[in-house]
Amino acid sequence: MDHMTPSKDERTWAMVAHLVVFSSFIIPFGNIIGPLVVWLSKREQSAFVDHHGKEALNFAISTMMYAFVSFLLTIVVIGIFALIALGLFWMTVTIMAALKANDGEVYRYPLTIRFIK
Repeated sequence: MDHMTPSKDERTWAMVAHLVVFSSFIIPFGNIIGPLVVWLSKREQSAFVDHHGKEALNFAISTMMYAFVSFLLTIVVIGIFALIALGLFWMTVTIMAALKANDGEVYRYPLTIRFIK
């Protein structure tokens, strides 16, 4: 990724790549479809948006896997607490990532499996 300051448009699209995951409250799998659409449509135009799009998509896939495991663990009760913690973590770091993108900063989600490099 180049070290030039991203334009306002690039920062906006990078922020959208993160915030569109909240569409999952309305659209099934919106947390994956949203960042995927932004990333695929803008990755060629901006290294900054490419980075943020991949990060958002990788984090969405990772948290979906963690949620599935936590859901399975609800059988032994600990999964309930894991789901609550995961939900709070997901919302917090997603908002942090969107703010960093809007500020023109590179952000890497913690605890993320990087499927797309």
